Amino acid sequence: MRVFPLLAAFTISATSAFAAEEPSGCDKFRWPIERERAALTAPDRTKLASGSEQAALPSSAITLELVVPSEARLPTTPERAPKDGTFAGFTSVKSAKAGLYTISLSTGAWVDVVQDGHALKPVAFSGATDCAGIRKTMKYQLSAQPFVLQVSGARDNSVSIAILPAQ
Repeated sequence: MRVFPLLAAFTISATSAFAAEEPSGCDKFRWPIERERAALTAPDRTKLASGSEQAALPSSAITLELVVPSEARLPTTPERAPKDGTFAGFTSVKSAKAGLYTISLSTGAWVDVVQDGHALKPVAFSGATDCAGIRKTMKYQLSAQPFVLQVSGARDNSVSIAILPAQ
């Protein structure tokens, strides 16, 4: 009988710790997200099929159509294996100016940015639940070379993505 209260206390503390990792609300991002959120919710987002190639960085956010991981043909194995029942896709960008960029997503998903054959690590990351239009944003230092943006582990079959110069 003493095990139950101990187990209940452990479950509550584990749940609280998990909730602490997932901030809730638009004001919980680590930097201002108004520009990214506006881009992700703008009506002029270009729709792209997974595997599409872009000559340059898009001038507005895109909506990338996703497919089941087995059909996505991702160029690089994602750093985090996608779970069953999720979606994946990618787009490549042939030309971008070197610099620091924010890559923001409308919904939760894993992102891999691959440039010159290597997966880039984000310089910074921020995310929050319960903020309409944006779920996460990351900052990447890109060189003036083509890159591939891969999305995996998404619950929906499309995701809006904004790639903007960092402010």
